[in-house]
Amino acid sequence: MTAIPRTFVGFGFGPIQAGLFLYEAFRSGNFERLVVAEIVPEVVAAVRRARGAYRLNIATRSGLEVQEVRGVEIFNPRAPADAEALVAALAEAGEVCTALPSVEFYGRGEPSVAGFITRAMQRKAARGGLPPCIIYTAENHNHAAELLQGLCELGLDASARAAVRRTVQFLNTVIGKMSGVVTGAEPIRAEGLACLAEGFAQAFLVEEFNRILVTSIALPNFRRGIEVFLEQPDLLPFEEAKLYGHNAVHALIGYLAHRQGCRFMSEAAGDRPLMTLAREALLAESGPALMARHGGLDPLFTPAGYQAYADDLLARMTNPFLRDRTERVIRDTPRKLAWDDRLIGTMRLALDAGLTPVRFALGAAAALQTLPGPGDAQAQLRELWPVADQPPGRKSQLIALITQAQAKLKKQAN
Repeated sequence: MTAIPRTFVGFGFGPIQAGLFLYEAFRSGNFERLVVAEIVPEVVAAVRRARGAYRLNIATRSGLEVQEVRGVEIFNPRAPADAEALVAALAEAGEVCTALPSVEFYGRGEPSVAGFITRAMQRKAARGGLPPCIIYTAENHNHAAELLQGLCELGLDASARAAVRRTVQFLNTVIGKMSGVVTGAEPIRAEGLACLAEGFAQAFLVEEFNRILVTSIALPNFRRGIEVFLEQPDLLPFEEAKLYGHNAVHALIGYLAHRQGCRFMSEAAGDRPLMTLAREALLAESGPALMARHGGLDPLFTPAGYQAYADDLLARMTNPFLRDRTERVIRDTPRKLAWDDRLIGTMRLALDAGLTPVRFALGAAAALQTLPGPGDAQAQLRELWPVADQPPGRKSQLIALITQAQAKLKKQAN
């Protein structure tokens, strides 16, 4: 029997795929094939012209580094010949990663991402489920793995489903890596970046951080080719730490810095009152609330562990070499002010722990000011929260805190 090459396959060629999964697969030296699916023809053509190579700009604490990834086979799943090649690569893959805009993209298109994986799993099932495979889901959703698995299994009969479940595992992820895309020859040149490929006016800029958490692998004797990721039996506490710690304070700094005219998050580093506020928001509000819920589970959920986490986060978020724009951080304000999202979700978590989240209320108030309308906080927020008021009176409590924060911001501006 012909030996199956160790293969990595990625869906979506954005900065998380290119700057994390595919990059770490390449760096590991553990894969004979690196394959990626991308539907933008110009991107496919650019990587092919570069003979399967692309460049990354990596922001370290001391500067920018340019790294080149080589040996990449890139396929456009909308091209019939490429689609067949992609299914064949998936069938032999030991590690797969979906890095799409959202979980809603799993079932879109014909064939869809789920459809491609289903076809590949049918081929795996025909040879007893070999080789075993893990599928990382990198769509920033708590149940992405379960959603993708459910869609993929719809197209399998009972026998194939059983065979696949023995040798394929879908993994959730917690990805705290910041990244972005810079487009246009002039912005790329102005920021001193290397293009993705020669003559293609797009650049990926990512931070060097790679401490990514993934679901613990249950497949017998499976060894990951991407060895740097950390396995955890329960990702929920760490997902909450990312949402109510990382994402929440990132938004808080972003909205307040934008309000003060900052174009880049790095400019906030020189604003001592703002950075003090952000640190206090982590150490006095989100940190104690998370420790109340998850204390004893991991060193992260201890005063010393969370303080180290907070200091690391604040340094990374304001890294001048990352060139993170405040306008990027504050986009999609209605989502960021949603009941279960970073700002309001963190305030609710703090209130549940008996804390008064006055600092995150300032972030929410600054976010509210970016929305169009007459500025009636109560009306705007109640419209954003079409959910049950649990516990009773919680909405009014949140609105009162945010209204007080709005008054404080107004006073500061005068």
